[in-house]
Amino acid sequence: MRRREFIKDSFLALVGAGLLPNLAFADLAFENGDEFVASDEIATFNSVFAKLKSVQNEVGFGKFNIISFDEVLAVAKYSSKIEKFSQVELNLIEKLYGEDPSKYGFYGNKTCSSLTEAISQKDIIKIPLTGHYLFKGLAHQAYENLLRDVGSSLFLTSGVRSVSKQLFLYMNKIKNSGYNITKASKSLAPPAHSYHSIGDFDVGKKGFGALNFTEEFIRTEEFKKLISLKYVSIRYTKKNLDGVRFEPWHVQVV
Repeated sequence: MRRREFIKDSFLALVGAGLLPNLAFADLAFENGDEFVASDEIATFNSVFAKLKSVQNEVGFGKFNIISFDEVLAVAKYSSKIEKFSQVELNLIEKLYGEDPSKYGFYGNKTCSSLTEAISQKDIIKIPLTGHYLFKGLAHQAYENLLRDVGSSLFLTSGVRSVSKQLFLYMNKIKNSGYNITKASKSLAPPAHSYHSIGDFDVGKKGFGALNFTEEFIRTEEFKKLISLKYVSIRYTKKNLDGVRFEPWHVQVV
């Protein structure tokens, strides 16, 4: 990953190859000094992402939420459908995990001590009908209280995330942002910096669909009730110091 110091022709070549959305976007990003996946790393980036997706398909959505990186490597190595990660791919993963995200405009705290940090099954509980987990204790109790105080129309949209799951989501966000790491980092925490690994969770209104992950969520009665409660708060408020977009659905346990 590096700043776009190479000539603009190389940058725009990615657009011509269909790797960036359009010329207008490319020109704007170039002028803004956003950081992108380097052109010589895109193929490796795509192969890593594809393997992570294959591991998720292999183990299932729920299990992948809490899978450790060592387990990911083992699944890829021994599955007949997935090739094991190459050293070049592992180097890129280490880079994505370990680099300082402040150069991308993300200033949140580091929440994981290592890439191989694992989540203990004894510390989490699976929430029925969601495919997600919460940490036992404060997080789970807060969610139960929300169901009581806000109502059963509220539901868990994302809970505990392992480093591997956050890495997958982060890479997916980068890919969908035209390989723009700066843009992606403003809407999803890098893999070592997710508060989902220490107790935060996302909620939504049943039947509200994708609008649960937009500012439209603040118009719901569920949100209005949620913010009146003293035992939870919104982690990523408007103009938060972490540099992340406003996320009214992201709950922090107080």
